[in-house]
Amino acid sequence: MRYRHLSYRYAMVVGSGRTWSFADIWQSDRLRLLVQAGWRPDADTYETAATIEIIVDLAGVDEDAFEVQLFEDAVVIEGHRRLPSRPDVATYHAAGVRQGPFRVELPLPAPVDGERVEALYDRGLLRISLPKRTEAA
Repeated sequence: MRYRHLSYRYAMVVGSGRTWSFADIWQSDRLRLLVQAGWRPDADTYETAATIEIIVDLAGVDEDAFEVQLFEDAVVIEGHRRLPSRPDVATYHAAGVRQGPFRVELPLPAPVDGERVEALYDRGLLRISLPKRTEAA
């Protein structure tokens, strides 16, 4: 099966001549389907002579709260980050730590040997080493 990379954008199509208030639009089920909830973790991908290396920043994500999928031409990592609950009386002055569902799709620049993949999750960094497929394989 060949994986196809898709990118999502916020979009809405409104017929001409009709005025919509933002509150009306946001409450509609159509917009809720078009808006993709979640965030994308930071990731690095680099290539050596023998491997493709991926490092994904998953700080605060439990080891059992994400899944890695390997496709012929991409790696997809998806999961969920849950932050500790805040007291009801708390007042936020800044809120920059993303939480909730996430997904990152990383295209692979070369064919890899899926049988020899190694992954290590340590201190919030997921490191994936994907050996390149040799010509004889």
